[in-house]
Parts: sequence; structure tokens; C-alpha cells
Amino acid sequence: MRRPAILAVDGGGSKLDAALVRRDGTLLGAARIRTVDDDGEPGTDGHMRQILAASRAAVSDAGLDPDRVPFASLGVYCLAGADLPSDDRRIATWLRRHGLTGTDLVRNDTFAVLRAGTERPWGVCVVCGYGTNCSGVAPDGRRFRLPAVGPISGDFGGGGDLGGLALWYAIRDEDGRGVPTSFRRSVPAHFGMRRPFHVMEALYRGRLDEQRLAELAPLVFREAAAGDAVALELVHRQADEVVTMAGAAISRLRMRDLDVDVVLGGGVFRNTWRPFFERIELGMHEIAPRSRVHVLEAPPVAGVALIGLDELGGSRPAQARLRAALTHRRLSSQTSRRRKET
Repeated sequence: MRRPAILAVDGGGSKLDAALVRRDGTLLGAARIRTVDDDGEPGTDGHMRQILAASRAAVSDAGLDPDRVPFASLGVYCLAGADLPSDDRRIATWLRRHGLTGTDLVRNDTFAVLRAGTERPWGVCVVCGYGTNCSGVAPDGRRFRLPAVGPISGDFGGGGDLGGLALWYAIRDEDGRGVPTSFRRSVPAHFGMRRPFHVMEALYRGRLDEQRLAELAPLVFREAAAGDAVALELVHRQADEVVTMAGAAISRLRMRDLDVDVVLGGGVFRNTWRPFFERIELGMHEIAPRSRVHVLEAPPVAGVALIGLDELGGSRPAQARLRAALTHRRLSSQTSRRRKET
């Protein structure tokens, strides 16, 4: 069997998806693994060993030898942690040293979301998961991305910020420093506690992981839909930040006059409260009147593979074949099968 054309790897915060693809868009193998936290910097063995594990799993799913490298001619790696140019260089160095693929292309994981959410190789993407990020590609290939490493890079938004602020307002309501809000009741109830103080104490004592505050993001949208003024303010702030980020990308890439696709990906966009999306659409149309806002439905790893097909001059039928095969259902069924086997 000839060497596959593309190894596509999408690495988010909680999972890694990998796919092995032919030049004609045929999906040979796919895998999904859950990631675990480690302290390794991007591009170090601690960070990259899970990428190797996902790649090997996809190769095995294709019926090929996971000990025989290179796995494919072109490797496209869209990874969380590839935030700064120095991260890209470390990751690329590790990939060259291990020879997973003949040629390596490293991108931030937002570029996977962007390509998965549009039929064109250009556009703008905003991701709101635990945190938030934005990237863009112009028709001529120029790229824009934000560092997205938290408040020190000017970021706001995502489940972590929304959940943290929900607790902040709940605490201030309870002790008299703030305005009344339904968060005073709903935030502690989410964690099976009676008072906001108990949530704060659990976080302070280490009995509750701070990352679990991101679980409160859907609650923020529910309380906003129910009319809570504080929750509504948070939702509006998040919508306006999405517009700000996407607008910055559009302006920097000089795409205000184009019918640019704005792709929204991440857990925050899985809510169904229509006024949130209407506010984003209205704000985007004020910046780029012909822009079109989409919520991502395809798995981001499909976008990684499509970037690979773009690099190789893949045809539209090849892209359509890939999209039809590389679905959430395909990845989920493969994951279930691997669990049964182990």
C-alpha cells in the first residue's frame, strides 16, 4: 500500500483527534484519545507524547504498522499550545526529530476550526471553550492569530471567565458588596452547595478544581434567558468580545468588503439562546456588511485534513469525500470500539 498523503492531528484541551487520509479524500483511519494534563511546554516530550499516541492509533485503525514511520507524506498538526512562534518552532523541531511525516505543517488549533467551518480556505474563526482565541486567513494566504494566553495577552471570555464571574457576582450579592443576582442561588446549587461562600471555600482549600468553574457557562446563559440582569450583562460582554476579536482579524487582513465567513467554535457556542447569536451577527455586519456567521458543526480534525488537501491541491470532490467520512459519529464509534478492545 502506498504511503497515505496526509496525517491530520487536531489537539484541543481535552482530546486529540487524528486521521489518515489519501490525496483523493478517502479516509483510511481515525482515532480520538482523551488527553491528560501535564506540565510539559509545547514541543517537549511531555506535551507531544499524546500527539504520537493519537497518530499511532489512527495508523492502527487504518490497518497499517504504527511502528513504521513516516506515517504519511504530509503531516498537518493544529494544536492547542501552539500559541506563540516559539511554540511552533519547538513543536516543529520535535516532529522533525521523530519523523512522523515527511513534511510537517504546524498551526494553532483555531485554524482547524476555521477550515472545518467553511468551504473556502480563508475566513475568520473565534473559539470560546475554556478560554478564547481568534484566527483568520485572507484570500491571499496571509494569516492572523492572537496569542491567547489569558489576561496577559488581553483576553476575555470562554467558560472559565464566565464561570468565574458568575461566582464573583454571587459572592458579592451574598456579602452585600454587589447587586442582587440569581447566581447567588444557582451557582452553589450547581456544585451541590448551599451558599456562594461554600464554593469559594472549596476552591480556596483545593477541594474543588478551579477549572470546574467553566461548567457554569451554560448556567450563565440560562439565567440570562430567564431575565437576570447580571447574567445578561455577562452574555452581552461575551458576544461583544467575539465581535471585537473577529473584527480585529477582518480589519488586519483587509477583508471588510468581502463576504467573509466567521466560524464560531467551542463549548460556549453550543448554547441555543438566539439573542446571543443575533448580537454577534449584528456586530459583525456593522464591521463587514457581507460577513456570514456560522456555528461549527463538523469535527475540527476535518479542517486539519482539509488544510492538508489545500496544500496538495486537492479537488472539490476530494474535499466532499473527506467531509462525508470524517464525522463526529465516525470518531465516536472508533473511540467506543477501542474502549471495548481494551
